[in-house]
Amino acid sequence: MLQIEIPGHDSLLIQHLLLDFNGTIAFDGKLIDGVKEALACLTKDIDIHVVTADTFGDASEQLEDLPVKLTILPDIGQDEAKQGYLNTLGNEMTIAIGNGRNDCLMLQDAAIGIVLIQGEGAAQVTVQAADIVCTSIVNALRLLLNPKRLIATLRC
Repeated sequence: MLQIEIPGHDSLLIQHLLLDFNGTIAFDGKLIDGVKEALACLTKDIDIHVVTADTFGDASEQLEDLPVKLTILPDIGQDEAKQGYLNTLGNEMTIAIGNGRNDCLMLQDAAIGIVLIQGEGAAQVTVQAADIVCTSIVNALRLLLNPKRLIATLRC
């Protein structure tokens, strides 16, 4: 569990990281360089969940060596399915990272929502719903590996 004290905000006890797959930790169905190593380090402190429509059909293979929980979603209603998954984890104990329109609700409701603008870009409504914008998944994951970076970004 990560305890994060952000001046001007409530104390956060983070138990879960909820990730989108394509456009977030993968590009064209393949994990982005550095993601596997960063996720392996994070699993020491928090539970990692990946929710995806698995557009390229590679998510299970790409994540097989990592202690993460993978959930493949149906094609319809993904935004609400991701939000529902977040709610079962406990939104106040979860950081969510995504980039697509179907990630908007989970980023909006998470304790901290991080949107990524990488090779696939990001949906404008999702950018507006996020607390933090990053241009690299590795940099976003490093925020969790060094929570003082989160504090520096989010303090009032």
